[in-house]
Amino acid sequence: ADFDAKKKRKVAEIYRALNSDPIDVATLRRMAISEGGLLTDEIRCKVWPKLLNVNTDDLPPLPARKELREDNEDYQQVLLDVRRSLRRFPPGMPDDQREGLQEELIDIILYVLKCNPQLHYYQGYHDIVVTFLLVVGDRLAMALVEKLSTHHLRDFMDSTMDNTKHILNYLMPIIDQVNPEVHDFMQSAEVGTIFALSWLITWFGHVLSDFRHVVRLYDFFLACHPLMPIYFAAVIVLHRRQEVLDCECDMASVHHLLSQIPQDLPYESLISKAGDLFVQFPPSELAKEAAQAAQAERTAASTFKDFELASVQQRPDTVLRQRFRERLRGEERTKSILTKPRTNRFVKLAVMGLTVALGAAALAVVKSALEWAPKFELEIFP
Repeated sequence: ADFDAKKKRKVAEIYRALNSDPIDVATLRRMAISEGGLLTDEIRCKVWPKLLNVNTDDLPPLPARKELREDNEDYQQVLLDVRRSLRRFPPGMPDDQREGLQEELIDIILYVLKCNPQLHYYQGYHDIVVTFLLVVGDRLAMALVEKLSTHHLRDFMDSTMDNTKHILNYLMPIIDQVNPEVHDFMQSAEVGTIFALSWLITWFGHVLSDFRHVVRLYDFFLACHPLMPIYFAAVIVLHRRQEVLDCECDMASVHHLLSQIPQDLPYESLISKAGDLFVQFPPSELAKEAAQAAQAERTAASTFKDFELASVQQRPDTVLRQRFRERLRGEERTKSILTKPRTNRFVKLAVMGLTVALGAAALAVVKSALEWAPKFELEIFP
């Protein structure tokens, strides 16, 4: 009953924010982030457009299907991906209804690509679009997905993967700030970040089987800075730190473990941790280390040959791994641009418990989301 009362209060607060003049978007963002997110699809239909600044009174008319599909170079690939997307529809949905939705899904994707020739389709994009379609219906989904594609998803829709890789490069520095041991273990295993690629580019829609968890995360991501999904990815890895450290320290084992995402994650506490980490280690602070991670990838390739030769002559492996790692880091250390000494981190982590309790994280995250604009993106992704 206590939970119901809390829910009722939240619903009332959301509607107050929606009905105020002007609409209180900051409160809506806070509601989307805080426990339980936006609660119902009915509320999402009203709030998601506000979070994306889409005017629902002025929606584009649905385009003619035939026009969209003729001479469209992406049509075949989109068709294949959408046909494979059966499991993204509610189990037990009648076939004809699902097939109708799949046709709408194809239309929405082709519409966004047609109106924005600078955007490129990628596999996994349909996992995001189907979430919007199921929650808000085709016409509104079209407008929301277009806005999302030109903002939050913009980097995934470039003609190359460079910007996507760049965002993935934020993963290890975040992990390093919170748990150097896990970070170093993953570096030794040379697992890279590719296990998190499908999480990132589908906003976890592709890997979570329960639709409720997916929409809860979408509430959170829509209310936050576009890099929040990579913080959430880091929090999942950190949540599984013991499993990671118990794993064989080699690429295959660690990659296999991490790419299988557990379905019973404690979503609410992970969301609040991701918000906290964002506040403590904002992207601007990690940008240098993310750039170094890209540099290290290149260095790793060039030193790998020497490493193999050396390993024939010397045992035990641990000594080698240590040296290999020191070599990678030595170069960067001499530049002494590693942002902050690690002692500072423990102070920050102690504060963390407080920020959650005070809801300060939610406020700061909201503030950063409101300040975020495409110009900011240019600074992060040179």
